[in-house]
Amino acid sequence: MAGRRGVSCPWGALPALSAALLLPLLPGLAQPFGLGDLSRRQPGEPRMDQAWLHIHSELLGENVTIAWLSDACYQCLFQELVPVPLEEPGVAVDSQHGMTLMVNSTLEHKELCSVHYHFGEFGNYSLIVRTDRSSRNILCNIIVNQKPVNSYLPIFFAFLIYTGIFTMLALGQFCVNIEPIRNWLYKKMNPRETDRLINSELGSPRQTGSVSSDLPPGVWSTGPAIPRLRSLDTFRGLALAVMVFVNYGGGKYWFFKHQSWNGLTVADLVFPWFVFILGTSTALSLSSMLRRGRSKGQLLLKILWRSFLLFLIGVVIVNPNYCLGPLSWENLRIPGVLQRLGGTYLVVAGLELLFAKPLPDGTSTEAPYSAVQDLLPYWPQWLFMMALEAVWLCLTFLLNVPGCPRGYLGAGGIGDQGKYPNCTGGAAGYIDRLLLGEKHIYQHPSSSVLYMTTVPFDPEGILGTINSVILAFLGLQAGKILLFYKDQHRQIILRFCAWSVIMGVISAVLTKCSTEEGIIPVNKNLWSISYVTTLSSFAFILLMLIYCLVDVKRVWSGAPFFFLGMNSILVYVGHEIFENYFPFKWKMHDTQSHSEHLAQNLIATSLWVIMSYVLYCKRIFWKI
Repeated sequence: MAGRRGVSCPWGALPALSAALLLPLLPGLAQPFGLGDLSRRQPGEPRMDQAWLHIHSELLGENVTIAWLSDACYQCLFQELVPVPLEEPGVAVDSQHGMTLMVNSTLEHKELCSVHYHFGEFGNYSLIVRTDRSSRNILCNIIVNQKPVNSYLPIFFAFLIYTGIFTMLALGQFCVNIEPIRNWLYKKMNPRETDRLINSELGSPRQTGSVSSDLPPGVWSTGPAIPRLRSLDTFRGLALAVMVFVNYGGGKYWFFKHQSWNGLTVADLVFPWFVFILGTSTALSLSSMLRRGRSKGQLLLKILWRSFLLFLIGVVIVNPNYCLGPLSWENLRIPGVLQRLGGTYLVVAGLELLFAKPLPDGTSTEAPYSAVQDLLPYWPQWLFMMALEAVWLCLTFLLNVPGCPRGYLGAGGIGDQGKYPNCTGGAAGYIDRLLLGEKHIYQHPSSSVLYMTTVPFDPEGILGTINSVILAFLGLQAGKILLFYKDQHRQIILRFCAWSVIMGVISAVLTKCSTEEGIIPVNKNLWSISYVTTLSSFAFILLMLIYCLVDVKRVWSGAPFFFLGMNSILVYVGHEIFENYFPFKWKMHDTQSHSEHLAQNLIATSLWVIMSYVLYCKRIFWKI
């Protein structure tokens, strides 16, 4: 493979540029499937993620009210949909989740009948309320007047297009393995400068190179450094690609948005994986820098500076409260994604540096305690992490929050039958509002739509940062496995699988394999410990698979995600800053079409992939 012999711009990934040729095909996804021009839809007709419901009551002399409850809203109050008779010919209803419609008597305030149904997007339905002649019971029936559209077809066509792109990538890689082509490419490219730039910064594990000969005697092990692992950058790039896509809108599909409260969607996976791989890279980079003779004092300053820059960029540049007006202290959001990364990195890297020890030059599976040799030397770190988790548990379940029950983990609003409307997030929300102030945290949490919460809540708040540190520390453990069992692929794979199973079992116990009924549900807003164990279980398995394909079997170069991973900070900050600028966003012909939103978001994400590839070829890497 060309990339394995140091070609700076691997031609196995060159077909990624073919994406630029295929991108003009994507606007074809934006054509509505038999819907006409939805932006010209008449008032009183459904919009995206809605259906239209006509209500017909055959109850003579009986005034009724229709209430609704979404399946995705746990233990919520029914909300009034519309009184009957209607002033309009119908009413729009949600088509993202199933719902229960309940018909109530206006005068007697009692339930007459109810029906559960999952409406389809842009479908036309009728709710018939009538009295059964034989039993005299009141019945509710849903009749389909016009079938809904298949709103998932654009995803299918996008899948076909990108499958074609990756097929071209594979063919390009095959061509590179042909000897005459490979030899010609080697003559045209000089890899050394690129490798030097890549391996010169803290945060990037080394690929090649010998240990410095200027090490002070007896300070650190002078064994060979671990080779640079493309799988780590590939993992990071994959998480970043999905993050960019969902941040740009994810085609406006609900499963590409954050979950309202408990549970997981695709959007809830990526940030934890970013935190996990941050820990993995930290273990490898610190070990590499120490082997090369850098003092702990120098590295501590580096860690402090990097954490400060991440926090500063997050507060000043990537701040969602800009939508409230010009940035000022009155509405400055203090927590955030980069702020949490900076704080997490400071704790995990500082702790690793404090207890860093020379690694043995070689490991043997027959040595005493070989099964836990990547754990035992670091028992103080594990004690510190257990103490941190004890703090999270105590604050979450024992802190007295005014007006809320102890240990409350709910969304508030209309959840829990509306008993605790201002208790969103329990202790986590209370601590943020108390220490930071309501105007300095996120103003539009994901719970505000379904649960109708009105209290600000920040998913990157103070209390959740504790579990972010725990997740990064588990990623650090993955890095130590790579260090201790260097070149022992079977041992690495077995340990990744074992950690995945352990974390999965802990998650099963905490959640009782249920979305809502567990001891501690999986919750991205709270960064609950079950969320951390679940996502780390996924991360260990995913990293193991990528490691096998990219670094062990070498059947995949990691393209195109590898290039995103090499410039992750630049891509993340850039996609936030230029989100509303052409060519990442433009005025749509039809704003009520999933297909056009999906095309726009895929094109925007693909452009960042292409730019990261060009930057890689130009040897431009922005490191903090």
